[in-house]
Amino acid sequence: MDNGLKLGFGMMRLPKRGVTIDVEHTKRMVDAFIAAGGNYFDTAYVYLGSEVATRKALVERYPRESYMLASKLNAGIAPTENMAKAQLKKSLERAGTDYFDYYLLHCVLENNYKKYENFHLWDFLNEQKAKGVIKHIAFSYHSGPTLLDELLTKHPEVEMVQLQINYADWENPDVTARANYEVARKHGKQIVIMEPVKGGKLANPPEDVKNLLKAHRPDMSCASWAIRFAASLDGVLNVLSGMSNMDQMTDNLSYMRDFTPLDDGERKVIYEAQRLLKNSATIPCTACRYCVEECPKHIPIPDLFAAMNLQLGSGQTAQAAEQYGKLPHHASECLACKRCEAQCPQHIKISELMKRGVEMFEQK
Repeated sequence: MDNGLKLGFGMMRLPKRGVTIDVEHTKRMVDAFIAAGGNYFDTAYVYLGSEVATRKALVERYPRESYMLASKLNAGIAPTENMAKAQLKKSLERAGTDYFDYYLLHCVLENNYKKYENFHLWDFLNEQKAKGVIKHIAFSYHSGPTLLDELLTKHPEVEMVQLQINYADWENPDVTARANYEVARKHGKQIVIMEPVKGGKLANPPEDVKNLLKAHRPDMSCASWAIRFAASLDGVLNVLSGMSNMDQMTDNLSYMRDFTPLDDGERKVIYEAQRLLKNSATIPCTACRYCVEECPKHIPIPDLFAAMNLQLGSGQTAQAAEQYGKLPHHASECLACKRCEAQCPQHIKISELMKRGVEMFEQK
């Protein structure tokens, strides 16, 4: 199937009504996306409520052959091999479909890739593909180029790799976005890009970056620069955007419906934005919330970092303190067990930043 738009609908950050996903709002977003030529939807077993919302907003309303649907198996939350494999059946039930176009081993890292092997999940995906339950085998990846090269060499059956790529992380030694991209290209794999806007951070970047982008193209959103940077790379099947409301959808469609790659002048602007971001004091959290699930004290780490970034990024000291004060759990409760750090795709030294949070907000 032709992918149409080079934009994928990431179903991770869907609009909420209270604490639950707003399905009616999601339906309107799906309709607008499909009307503009989009057809790639990405969900996962661990995205709370997402697969069910995808069924209600998409699967029950459009012919199954008219779109591509991806979901993921996360071994990290599975105590046993059978429980890991059972995620596929549950995801199919939730999504209301007989097959997934792309099925991914989710969030492969240096500290968990052996679990995928020990649970025989590569063999499991091959078996399910032979049965027609999976059309394409893939995995999402958050470690370095050496392991990526090893995995793609060992598993040539992989057809797509989902990588975190954005202009802020392109040369980041912790994320190794460029190096991972080059490894995937060397192996001739399709690439789906996740976190092109870095969890929304590049939609509302530090003031100096925002001023730079607006000075060059006042008519374009900051998010458009990030998504167009990712979509301009060769070999990219699509760029996922975790859109949370119709305004974000409308903005993305405005420049991706008739996509044009970055020109030389725009690339120079991106280089300057990269330089400015390299010197930024803000915490590079994307609010994926994988860390929260592991925290024995239930500290809302991304929300805490968001409060810290108000002060670090734009000097909003009073607003930062107010936002921090509303949190149900604070940095001083951290046990420094580092269970959160093992799950962080950004490789953030969370326990060290918890100490800084105490200094910023609790020792005044």
